[in-house]
Amino acid sequence: MAITATSAWGRGSTSLSGTASFYDEGLGAPLASGARYQPKKFTCAHRTLPFGTRLRVTDRKTKRSVVVTVNDRGPFIKGRFLDLSLAAAKALDMVGRGVINVTATIARRPYEQRTIAHRLHRQQKKAVVAASR
Repeated sequence: MAITATSAWGRGSTSLSGTASFYDEGLGAPLASGARYQPKKFTCAHRTLPFGTRLRVTDRKTKRSVVVTVNDRGPFIKGRFLDLSLAAAKALDMVGRGVINVTATIARRPYEQRTIAHRLHRQQKKAVVAASR
């Protein structure tokens, strides 16, 4: 299955479709974000999305979904675009299947991007008020 994406950050409608796998409990190395892997947390790895991005991941077969936070880079296996934590895999009932087809929708942008967008909005609002005086 090909990995597809439809746009864009600004409208909150970004969705990604492709194949997802999951981490087992035994991951010992620190994650790319510097955090330790916690199998009981709802987290995931994605190659390019900013750390802190929250995704609603839906199993295309069962329609079950979970919300996970990006805190690692990967997967680095051709054809896969997400690695889910063990807790997320269990919630999606994918542990026995190993790899599933999913759709992921951006549920929330990282804190830094929300803050920047909020500041820009406030500055624009102040400029409009100042111009109307």
